[in-house]
Amino acid sequence: MGRRRAGWRPDKLREHREAHGLTLEEAGERLRFIAEESRLEVPAANPQTLSMHETGESYPGPPYRRVYCLLYRATEPSLGFRPALPGEEQAQFEVTPLPEQRNGSQVLAVERALTRIADGGGFDSYSWQKRVMEAWKRRRTGGDPHKPCVVLVGGFAGSGKTEFARFLTQLTGWPLVDKDPLTRPLVEPLLMALGAQPHDRHTQVYREKVRPAEYAALMQVVHSNIACGISSVVTAPFIAELTNEAWMQRLINRCAAQGVDVAPIWVRCDVESMHEYISSRGAARDTWKLERWAEYLETIDLELRPAVPHLVVDNTLGSAISLADQARQAIGAMAQ
Repeated sequence: MGRRRAGWRPDKLREHREAHGLTLEEAGERLRFIAEESRLEVPAANPQTLSMHETGESYPGPPYRRVYCLLYRATEPSLGFRPALPGEEQAQFEVTPLPEQRNGSQVLAVERALTRIADGGGFDSYSWQKRVMEAWKRRRTGGDPHKPCVVLVGGFAGSGKTEFARFLTQLTGWPLVDKDPLTRPLVEPLLMALGAQPHDRHTQVYREKVRPAEYAALMQVVHSNIACGISSVVTAPFIAELTNEAWMQRLINRCAAQGVDVAPIWVRCDVESMHEYISSRGAARDTWKLERWAEYLETIDLELRPAVPHLVVDNTLGSAISLADQARQAIGAMAQ
């Protein structure tokens, strides 16, 4: 038997499959199709693997859990993967009515995902949630009464920040500025030129000689968008930046001078989920963290928060990303 997880109810998977009238073979076929559409890796997805999930012999990894949620249009707690978090199913704000063809499950999916964004200290989360909803709707109706906005999505490795940033770009149509693909072609050759390993993200060489240039390049792209009055969703760890009040205030002041708002978002996640996500993505830059996990944990503070008013996405146990997946699927269905 696989290692038991707190609150895991593997029988729930079978109940959902049977309620949908699917055999193990049919469920596997649909899982593979959804995974391909969502660009998620679910090795095999054959009847034997699904049976092991349903009998509790094997606990599904993050990609499998995400695809199961999409297949059955359900949350992780309702599928028995874990207990529900407090208030996880409660909506926190009202949604402006949409025309009939845009109501129903699409709006509900987006709304449920956005309720994962909460006030992290002095930020009006209600108004910002509404703003994202309105941006999503304006993509189909035209017109934007708001000023441009720079959204900084930060968090520790494996917290789900990049996935949530992509979700926001899909809702709003704002461009995504992602540090890793943007700077990696320069960072890796620079590290090697300095005598370090290309995937080094933990030594003094990286921290003192490479990281400052990496973030400077990232922010140059952001400032170019600001100068053009274009909203951006920017994702990077931003550990040092979001916690540096002077750095943040300079950015806020520079943006304000050009009529641009700044919305810092911190993605909060638990240690076990971060380890699970880092392991599943298999990125070379994570090798050091995984090989020295206990040592890496000593370098991070899970209670860390931005030094200025900000928003918080609670991705504990992957709950926010699961809802974002379903909202994206609903958006895709509406566009067909």
